[in-house]
Amino acid sequence: MSRGLNKVMIIGHLGRDPEMRYTPSGRPVTTFSVATNRSWSTADGERRTDTEWFNVVAWNKLAEICNQYLTKGQQVYIEGRLQTRRWEDSNGTRHTSVEVVANEMTILGDRRGSDEIDDDEPIEDEFPF
Repeated sequence: MSRGLNKVMIIGHLGRDPEMRYTPSGRPVTTFSVATNRSWSTADGERRTDTEWFNVVAWNKLAEICNQYLTKGQQVYIEGRLQTRRWEDSNGTRHTSVEVVANEMTILGDRRGSDEIDDDEPIEDEFPF
């Protein structure tokens, strides 16, 4: 029996705050966008950078966690699968959207926003020696 594989892993920064809603059956769903960057050098030695945007969808408990803890600009690791949605609008125009359906999310970097840092709080060294 042959098996397929549909797995995607991205590390990037949130382009907007997550938006959570509920399906008619009451299931929470959260959507947000993540930007990833890649850099390379051309044959002439010129440095180039490209940004790729991913639409991410999280369901159920992960949707609630993403909505509660993620904010625009945060760096995150997202793991999931790619899903293609197709629909036709009221004018009869066909649309296609590819999105990452997340099954794991990890916040990378500082979990607090810079406006939440307490100046009176002692800063611990990463290496205490």
